[in-house]
Amino acid sequence: MISFESVSHTIGNTRIFSDRSLCVGKKEKVLILGKSGLGKTSLFRLILGFEQPGSGKIVVNGLNLDKNHVHQIRQQLFYLSQDIDLRNETILGLLTDIWQFNFAKELCHEEINRQLNFLELSPGILQKKTGELSGGERQRIGLLIGFLLDRPIWLLDEPTSALDDVMKEKIAAHILSLEKTMIIVSHDHCWQDSSVRIERWS
Repeated sequence: MISFESVSHTIGNTRIFSDRSLCVGKKEKVLILGKSGLGKTSLFRLILGFEQPGSGKIVVNGLNLDKNHVHQIRQQLFYLSQDIDLRNETILGLLTDIWQFNFAKELCHEEINRQLNFLELSPGILQKKTGELSGGERQRIGLLIGFLLDRPIWLLDEPTSALDDVMKEKIAAHILSLEKTMIIVSHDHCWQDSSVRIERWS
């Protein structure tokens, strides 16, 4: 599903990693562990096509990651960044735009309310602007977007870092039960499950 073949990556004059290989099978969950500065976030940016490798090949679902396929590949991906960069408008407006852009139909309010209940968020949060959200709320709204998009490949960068321990466990257990291909970068122990393959970067 995702294959890194002898990939090297440099930003400016800094070598991020060299000759890195990684293979993630369909519906497999992989947790990347390692110290900061080893290029774990750059791994996601390469898969998304936001950065280009200096050498090597990246393949996603049988497609070479290049300018001819990058848009098609991105349509298969859900990426939750560590800083949860959301456009500053009401949550309802944001969700409506995302839903209509991806599905060209009216927003399913029943599904949103179901997910809000699971994420322990009040329906009133839909009237808030993203700039008014706490860190934990932003993280859960980011995950809500992922649940709505329901794409086959998830790239999660510290997806539970702003949540309390009970919520971390609840969300990690649910996400790991999904039939998705996943690469997760996290220092939270809740992701170190028997269903997850751990890759240590050094």
